[in-house]
Amino acid sequence: MVKGEKRSRTQDLVSRDYTINLHKRLHGITFKKKAPRAIREIKKFAEKMMKTSDVRVDAKLNKHIWHRGVRNVPHRVRVRLSRKRNEDEEASEKLYTLVQHVEVEGFKGLHTEVVTDV
Repeated sequence: MVKGEKRSRTQDLVSRDYTINLHKRLHGITFKKKAPRAIREIKKFAEKMMKTSDVRVDAKLNKHIWHRGVRNVPHRVRVRLSRKRNEDEEASEKLYTLVQHVEVEGFKGLHTEVVTDV
């Protein structure tokens, strides 16, 4: 981006689908800490990709991570990261990221995709 050039408001609000490999992020983690660490790693990934410090995890994604218990976390998870405008008046950040679970059959051949209809 060139100095003085303004970004459009529609570019700020974007949704993308990512596959997160939790297996490599949780390697060597104690059994009883795996699911909580997985949620933290997903938040860290979303913060890095969307460049917002306010990250909110959807209840459906949380359920999916925990559905096999604290120690048997899925190896991979497909998520939709949506950067949205913060409606709260006294919020320090004007944008936040919502992380939602996307159901898929398999992970072979999937790439990062920009989602147009949210």
